[in-house]
Amino acid sequence: MLTYIKLSLILSLWLSSSVPTGPGLAQVKPGKEKDKYLSISKQELLDKIKGGWAGQTIGVTFGWPTEFVYQGTFIQDYQPIKWHDDYVSEAMRTFPGLFDDIYMDLTFVEVFERHGLQAPVDSFAQAYANAGYELWHANQAGRYNILQGMKAPQSGHWLHNPHADDIDFQIEADFAGLMSPAMPNVASSISDKIGHIMNYGDGWYGGVFVANMYAQAFRSKDINFIVTEALKAIPSQSTFYQCIADVIKWHQLYPTDWKRTWFEIQKKWTEEVGCPDGVFHPLNIDAKLNAAYVVLGLLYGKGDFTKTMEISTRAGQDSDCNPSTAGGVLGTMLGYSAIPAYWLDPLKKAEHLNFSHTSLSLSKVYELGFKHALENILFHKGKVSNTRVDIPLEPVRTVALEQSFTGHHPRSKQAIKQSSSTGISFKTKGIGFVLRGYVQKMNKEAPNNPIQVELYVDNKLVEVANLPVISAHRRTELCWRYQLSDKEHDVQLKVVNPDKDYEIVAIEVVEYAGSK
Repeated sequence: MLTYIKLSLILSLWLSSSVPTGPGLAQVKPGKEKDKYLSISKQELLDKIKGGWAGQTIGVTFGWPTEFVYQGTFIQDYQPIKWHDDYVSEAMRTFPGLFDDIYMDLTFVEVFERHGLQAPVDSFAQAYANAGYELWHANQAGRYNILQGMKAPQSGHWLHNPHADDIDFQIEADFAGLMSPAMPNVASSISDKIGHIMNYGDGWYGGVFVANMYAQAFRSKDINFIVTEALKAIPSQSTFYQCIADVIKWHQLYPTDWKRTWFEIQKKWTEEVGCPDGVFHPLNIDAKLNAAYVVLGLLYGKGDFTKTMEISTRAGQDSDCNPSTAGGVLGTMLGYSAIPAYWLDPLKKAEHLNFSHTSLSLSKVYELGFKHALENILFHKGKVSNTRVDIPLEPVRTVALEQSFTGHHPRSKQAIKQSSSTGISFKTKGIGFVLRGYVQKMNKEAPNNPIQVELYVDNKLVEVANLPVISAHRRTELCWRYQLSDKEHDVQLKVVNPDKDYEIVAIEVVEYAGSK
């Protein structure tokens, strides 16, 4: 068996090497103009775009009943996961909120359609912040920030968003890759603009990585190539890169045993740092961990759609989003026409149904996605003829290094259990805290006015904020502060204009230390 040092060296050389040859891989030969392009028929391009949208819709539906049911454990082989001939239609009728992976993508697709490829970031931020659907975690934290007047990228930054490393942009970055076929750097650029609305650091890298996998899936039918080439977009100093590189390494060590690799992932990468819901809890919605499960499914699935669905779902945690991502990437690689009928036939019965809070069905999305891809190819100096497109190829560029919650380590989660119309006060120790809780109306007839509060740390005013009572506009946590001096602190959350019709309810405080 190779030593760890040798394996690390081999992996490093593999990830940094020039593009390898393989089945279905476009060849790049510098010096020959025609070989600087990927030439693909329009028919195949459309088939792959349809496969990407179809695959992610199949995946999220398949994982429907398992989402966050299995936290810190995988789904055993003997337990069946439901699927039947009308399952996609059933899900769209009875639980339209399941498809947040899709309708969040489509919000951004619709902005591109209205405002063009150079649409400003504010148009995307406002579109999703004012949409009617419910959001959670980083998406909701970003929405709150946008509605309160904060701009991107500050709206996604970890100092303003305790969920910055969560999975959110990772599950909605599909569109960026699907509209950038074989153009990974373009996919990264789109991700930079939109992903920082709600995420930062590893949370943003999840979206960049996914978008890059989609882009690479247009030029190769080698899933190992797609994964490793996409990882080149992520800085090697980041924990996201290191996590995914470990999965690749473990796949090489245990090529027939996905559960062994799953256990290795659990041992090294399951500590939650940011998300207040997941700290000191089995729930883990961190982007890199769930991306590891996506890669687990893709590598061990070996291009087989059913195996990929099974493994990425059975890995647990966000087990509808993960097969959605894996299914979308694989669907793009294989093409719509190559998705097995077992999976595709139930989808076809739902292709005419509009997704929740949109005017788009899958049938319309296929056409719109194809249109945007052609526009994007032309905009970036590609060529489009009546039957073919030629897409310029270039080496993957690594995006900028950024890490959330640097130097912050969870030290405790303490119950607070206070409720008041005037404010909350408590003591906390360490370099940071997050106060979890909510606001509520005590009188149903009272208007939906936000509660305005002032946050004092050690008798110093550090923030004035609004706490909306409307669920869709809510702040994910009552208040937080990072980068404090390492000592005990007095914290007060004071209501500016107390009213007995409104109440703040504090549940618990997450505390951070400067070292483990």
